[in-house]
Amino acid sequence: MKVNELFAHKTVFSFEVYPAKKTAPIQVVYDAVDALAGLGPDFISVTYGAGGGAANAAATVEIASLIENTYHLPAVAHLPGINLTRAELGDLLMRLAAHRLENVLALRGDVTPGTKPTGEFAHASEVAEFIGQHIPDYFNIIGACYPEVHPEATSAEDDLRWLRHKIEAGVDQLATQLFFDNRHFYEFLQRAREAGITIPIEAGIMPVVNARQAARMVELCGTNIPPDFAELVERYGDDDAEMRRAGIDYAITQIIDLIEHDVDGVHLYTMNDPKTAAAIADVIKPLTD
Repeated sequence: MKVNELFAHKTVFSFEVYPAKKTAPIQVVYDAVDALAGLGPDFISVTYGAGGGAANAAATVEIASLIENTYHLPAVAHLPGINLTRAELGDLLMRLAAHRLENVLALRGDVTPGTKPTGEFAHASEVAEFIGQHIPDYFNIIGACYPEVHPEATSAEDDLRWLRHKIEAGVDQLATQLFFDNRHFYEFLQRAREAGITIPIEAGIMPVVNARQAARMVELCGTNIPPDFAELVERYGDDDAEMRRAGIDYAITQIIDLIEHDVDGVHLYTMNDPKTAAAIADVIKPLTD
């Protein structure tokens, strides 16, 4: 099933998982997928392994196929082009189609230290365009967007211009980078709609359950930390149990507010943590079904 069809009928609630690290057994991911699938998300996306090269393709295909063909939930395979050649991406698309996988997330991908980009895909729009050309009309293509503006954009207007270009290249729906202040999302959504962007936009939410995770999100994503969230981390950061409870409550409050503002959907970055996802889903699922 192409997941962009879901938005016409409901508020979409989806999860993201990532393949096992090279040092971890694949069974850890299987167990996480089993638990997360039992929570009844509308779909589950699967990130590409660190480095984003062709060597990680097998894990992405394997986990996405497990979700789609064993648990019978729509799966979305992430496709970061920065470390892939056109031949490698073409081969990967054929493998996904052979497993009856119809949904992909077209990404440029991050530069990985020690890994030289192939130079064949400099932008996510080029990945999206290649997907549509390689197997026309088969894949539902998802794109990423940034409520707080892409870190490489010169302005919010420039960011929207490139986002429109990505949609023109074939993107059917969008999912945002994580954020902790809903005002940034609402302001972005208003700008996007005024710019003529009408496709569904899911809000990306990550429950932060320890202080180290919060610091890393700021480092990696440049995400703004609003005062109430900073106060939460300051108050509970040294108490793992209380920080986990507070982080889950914060995410739930964010999501409820988004639903009350008629968000198209919520994409939960689970970090392969079914217990945290379950605590959120218990509250949120009845609001989206």
